[in-house]
Amino acid sequence: MKVDHVSVGGIELKLLEDSFARSGMKTDYGGPHSNGITEMSLLGFEDGSYIELISTSRRGADSPIWKNHIEGDGGPCAWAIEVDDIASEAARAARLGLPVKGPDDYSRKRPDGVLVEWQLAFIGDQEPGAVLPFLIKDRTPRELRVKPSKSVADGLLKGVGQVVIGVEDIGDPGREFMKLYGWPWPESRRDIWPGVELAWFTGTPVVLAAPTADGGWLEKRIQRYGESPCAFLIETSDMEKAAGRYPLQKREPWLGGKELRWAAPLKDDGIMIGLVGDAPG
Repeated sequence: MKVDHVSVGGIELKLLEDSFARSGMKTDYGGPHSNGITEMSLLGFEDGSYIELISTSRRGADSPIWKNHIEGDGGPCAWAIEVDDIASEAARAARLGLPVKGPDDYSRKRPDGVLVEWQLAFIGDQEPGAVLPFLIKDRTPRELRVKPSKSVADGLLKGVGQVVIGVEDIGDPGREFMKLYGWPWPESRRDIWPGVELAWFTGTPVVLAAPTADGGWLEKRIQRYGESPCAFLIETSDMEKAAGRYPLQKREPWLGGKELRWAAPLKDDGIMIGLVGDAPG
């Protein structure tokens, strides 16, 4: 499984763009969506994945998707994977007893007037891409939808490597991933983030995060936004070089013997996006 893209919602697109720019990751405006309400910018990486910034074109408009995250400046809100045959994959999920919506057609018009078209299918009973990924399949060439952004085009930041999903407990979401993808039960640790159990499916981008103490930040986030991504982690080929280029917080231990550093301006703005790479020595 490879991440196609992840979505970050906020009350105003320019505020999101400014947060990323202050973090050294200037985004590219992608244009309005066909729903006539939302618009987006994106940060495209070398591996083809990207971060989508999404908001309403008019502040306070009623978004048809990720409404709470957009109105509450909730940040990480969804993730997607590309599939070869979206109709077949949606049908497979339905046969397994999972709720499925779509596939349906979507589009957006780029600033240069080019129309980008794709299909989406939503799996699960939460918001699209909140726990299980939503599915995407291009109808127009993929290079029209995304290309590496100039601010990260040198490959130091390789792409979206992990999606950390805030859940009430590991059990039900863990079983959903096992049911849909045939994965074994995830490994878990409670000594990385205080008050949080992290469970990860080895060899996949999926990390589940469940609160283990009442009143912690993760419990409050889930109460506000429901089960949904709480952090996105970007893989870097050289953490020390990245730390010299981007304003990062101090190193923290991460799963698999890796290290994690949060993008400081984004973290200060309540958007948990970090870089993950090999620990020194």
